[in-house]
Amino acid sequence: MKSYRKEIWFNVQTRRAFVNITSEVEKCLSDSGVREGLVLVNAMHISASVFVNDDEPGLHHDFEQFLERLAPHEPITQYRHNDTGEDNADAHIKRQIMGREVVVAVTGGKLDFGPWEQIFYGEFDGGRRKRVLVKIIGD
Repeated sequence: MKSYRKEIWFNVQTRRAFVNITSEVEKCLSDSGVREGLVLVNAMHISASVFVNDDEPGLHHDFEQFLERLAPHEPITQYRHNDTGEDNADAHIKRQIMGREVVVAVTGGKLDFGPWEQIFYGEFDGGRRKRVLVKIIGD
């Protein structure tokens, strides 16, 4: 069995964004040589997410609106976490909703997706360098 590991680094300038990372994960898969197996992609920061969904701008707008209604950024005084001097409690909550990681099957050397599926990095507290882990195992 083969094993492959790579970190993909980001520095999203906006506080929140959704970044399609499918092509970067596909490049990792190609580099790994794995034809049958699994790809794990996970955000290595507690205020970011990795998820699978459609790459459609209206949907991303809807995600943003939905998350902001559930965990609004302001007023920052509404969160106990922010009593520590932070202002990102909402980002932690948004990450819990959108998820930490995805696992995608590999079949014939390709990501085994359903129609329209893509992998996204969700940033909820941008402005500094963060990373995503790609771990691939298989034959």
